[in-house]
Amino acid sequence: MSFELKDSGVVITGAGRGIGAALARKFKSSGARLVVADVDSSVESVAAELGAHAVVGDAASEEGVSRLVAEARSVLGEIDMYCANAGIAPMGGPDATEEDWARTWDVNVMSHVRAARALLPDWLERGRGHFLATVSAAGLLTSLGSASYSVTKHGALAFAEWLLATYKHRGIGVQAICPQGVRTQMLENTGPRGKFLMDESAITAEQVADTVVEALRGDSFLILPHPEVAGYYAARATQTDRWLGGMNKLQRKLEELR
Repeated sequence: MSFELKDSGVVITGAGRGIGAALARKFKSSGARLVVADVDSSVESVAAELGAHAVVGDAASEEGVSRLVAEARSVLGEIDMYCANAGIAPMGGPDATEEDWARTWDVNVMSHVRAARALLPDWLERGRGHFLATVSAAGLLTSLGSASYSVTKHGALAFAEWLLATYKHRGIGVQAICPQGVRTQMLENTGPRGKFLMDESAITAEQVADTVVEALRGDSFLILPHPEVAGYYAARATQTDRWLGGMNKLQRKLEELR
């Protein structure tokens, strides 16, 4: 189910920088009307640049999502597409704090659930609506170094799959963006280990946005800015033990970087 950006009302979370800001610029150039949101006031600069409306606040909490959706409707009239792009990636495994695990779950999964809860009644009544989830290749594969990111991105992918399987016949489009390394602050925050894993193949946020706009013209559920991820995903599903062995080999190399 293709999506036409021109004249559409679009909400983008996590739009203060990185992929979110790149999507905003690309969508604006394609004629979309925008509401951009972020927990950081940097989103106001993006809004000023693009002539968009900024909402500063937490797009993960139930209250924050409700406020964003209500404000976006007052500005846009209708929300035609919601881009659940905000995400965080605290490093660590089971040893990460309860607070880190809970916050990652809220931002990476429940923000999508809460947005869908607010959007679906109107979309189903209209018979159309588009949900664009920034998932990451971690949702298809895994993310060495951050267990909470890997687990929650799998959850975000599963929720996006469920939405499409449940509502496609009622006019609801759903797509999941699944890049590997992208040259954003999140990649910088991973330090030398993240750069070892992803720096060589990392692309710009603008390249991700270009891929997304092209994908919106089609109906593929998975949007893969790194096409090679499709092969990794197939290997994970069909040669699981071999794939896990390869990931553990990478983990051992990471430990040598200490």
